[in-house]
Amino acid sequence: MGRLRAATGEVLLVAVLFLAYKGARFLVAGHAAEATANATTIWHLERLLRLPSELAVQHAVAGQHALVVAANCYYAYVHFPATAAALIWLYVRRRALYLRTRRILAGLTAAALALHVWFPLAPPRLVASTGLVDTGAVYGPAVYGPPDTDALSNQYAAMPSLHVGWALAVAVALVAAGRGRLRWLWLAHPATTLAVVVATGNHYWLDAAVAVTLLAAVSAVASRFRWLVALAGPPIRRYGPRALAMAVAAVAVVVSLRGHVPDAADVVADPAASRSCLRPACDLWI
Repeated sequence: MGRLRAATGEVLLVAVLFLAYKGARFLVAGHAAEATANATTIWHLERLLRLPSELAVQHAVAGQHALVVAANCYYAYVHFPATAAALIWLYVRRRALYLRTRRILAGLTAAALALHVWFPLAPPRLVASTGLVDTGAVYGPAVYGPPDTDALSNQYAAMPSLHVGWALAVAVALVAAGRGRLRWLWLAHPATTLAVVVATGNHYWLDAAVAVTLLAAVSAVASRFRWLVALAGPPIRRYGPRALAMAVAAVAVVVSLRGHVPDAADVVADPAASRSCLRPACDLWI
C-alpha cells in the first residue's frame, strides 16, 4: 500500500510539473513579430554555420506520403507517452536512476521556459521565407491550429526543442539502466525525434543543439550539487505538489480570463462597453 501511494504521488508530481510548464509556457505566449525576427536570425546563422537545410530534409520525406504521416504521428503521439513509460519503468526497476532523471527533466524544463521568455522563436513552419510547411496540417494528423487562435499552446517557443531534450534524457537513463550492446538502441529514440521535428517543420537544427547543451549543463549541475538536492528533497516532496497545484489553478484562472479583460484605453474610451466586456468574466465565477 505504501509503494502504491508513493508511486501515485510520483505520477501526480510529474503530471503537475508538466501542466505547470504548459500553463506557464502559455502565459508567455505571443510576441509573434519578435519570434519571427528571431527565426530569421536563426535561419541565417545556420546557413553561416553550413548546417544542412531543414527544407531539404522536409522535401526528402514529403514525396513519401506514408513516411510523412508516420513522422507526424511520431511527433504527436510518442513524445510524452514515451517519456512517461520510461519514467514508470525506471521508478519500478531503477529507483535511484529514476530520481536523477526526474530532477534532470525538471531542471531542463525550467531552463527551457526561461529561454522561451528571453528568446521567443517561431518554428520554421510559421516562417514563409524558410519554404517549409506544417506537414501536420497538410498531411495529418494536425497538432496545432492557427497560432493566433490556439488557446492550448504557445507556438512561438521553438527554442529549445524539448522533444529532443526529453528524448535524449530518457534514452541516456535507459542506456545506463540496461546491460549488453542492445541497450544502445535506446539512442535511436532521440535520433528519430531529431529527424522528425526537423522534417515536420517544427524545429531548427539549433533548437536541438541548444536542448542538448542545456541537458548537459543541467546534468552537470545535478551531479555537482547532490548535497543541495538531498537537502531540498524532503520539503519539495512534502510541499511541492500542493504549491504546483496552486500554480496550475492560478494559470487556469488567468487563461479563463484571457480575452475577457478590456484594455485600459477601451475602459477610458467607453466605460459602458468595458462593463459589457467584463460580464463574461464575472459569469465564470457564478
